[in-house]
Amino acid sequence: MNKSDFYYDLPPELIAQTPIEPRDNARLLVYDRHNKEIVDKHFYDLPSFLKKGDVLVINNTKVLPARIYGNKPTGAKVEFLLHKRIDLTTWEVLVRPARKAMKGETILFGYELSAKVLEIGSEGIRIVKFEYDGVFEDILNRIGEMPLPHYIHEKPKDPDSYQTVYAKVNGSSAAPTAGLHFTPSLMDKIRAMGVEIVEVLLHVGLGTFRPVKTENILDHKMHSEYYSVSEEAAARINAAKSEGRRVIAVGTTSVRVLESCFNDGKMQAGSGNTEIFIYPPYKFKAVDALITNFHLPESTLIMLVSAFCGREETLDLYKYAVDNRYRFFSFGDACLFL
Repeated sequence: MNKSDFYYDLPPELIAQTPIEPRDNARLLVYDRHNKEIVDKHFYDLPSFLKKGDVLVINNTKVLPARIYGNKPTGAKVEFLLHKRIDLTTWEVLVRPARKAMKGETILFGYELSAKVLEIGSEGIRIVKFEYDGVFEDILNRIGEMPLPHYIHEKPKDPDSYQTVYAKVNGSSAAPTAGLHFTPSLMDKIRAMGVEIVEVLLHVGLGTFRPVKTENILDHKMHSEYYSVSEEAAARINAAKSEGRRVIAVGTTSVRVLESCFNDGKMQAGSGNTEIFIYPPYKFKAVDALITNFHLPESTLIMLVSAFCGREETLDLYKYAVDNRYRFFSFGDACLFL
């Protein structure tokens, strides 16, 4: 199967540059996979498609202000995008321009933070060791910027607009964007219906920004991302599956956790790194329904959606969304696939 099999035409003006306010006023394309019906709604209508006993699985990762700008002692400017924490002070980062950060060199980020390059990886990746006084996250909050995707050209007025309302655990380089549509009041309404909300963790990495470069998708090397599933979360998901209740994933990141950890007929608690690559044909083990945004052409995310809904059906849905002027990508509208 080729990446061109997942291409669609998207007018640039449909790429959302700013979020809708309130968040839950975004549009919601609802697709019933069984009767092949499409319904146009808004995200605040989501509760009407849920029922008591459903389990809504959310990713509680929190986006770091992971883009930082520094200088070499010579004055040359360098940009870091934090990718993955290796230990307390060592990180894997994406450097631009890469030639400005060679092994052994030190980059200065003001007076309170510096980084020494330990190893050189491919495509601009570096392993660096940070030195600082104080709390690393506090320094990032002062000097860092939210790592918005390349297709967003307007800086949000509120940095928290690129953060879910249930974000808890620092570590992501990008937001799990399907969750951006939830508001505290909408979540309260969903809980009051008897829908269980279960939290898992997946730190979204740089792979989110990277295109599939190989024409044959089987030649694509999937990025690795850290996940964690608690004993309580696993038990609640297993209870739902054994009782025939729906498990509804909020976002492709939650899907990656659920499908990585559902083995031998049940959800396994634990943590680690997943490189799962989901594309057609794939038999889903844990996920019964999916809430997600509209994804880039030829991306691994549209391939995942195509595995869930069918490739031709997905491309037809995207054409429908384009024809009906839905807003696309991170700050765009949402889909509910039942």
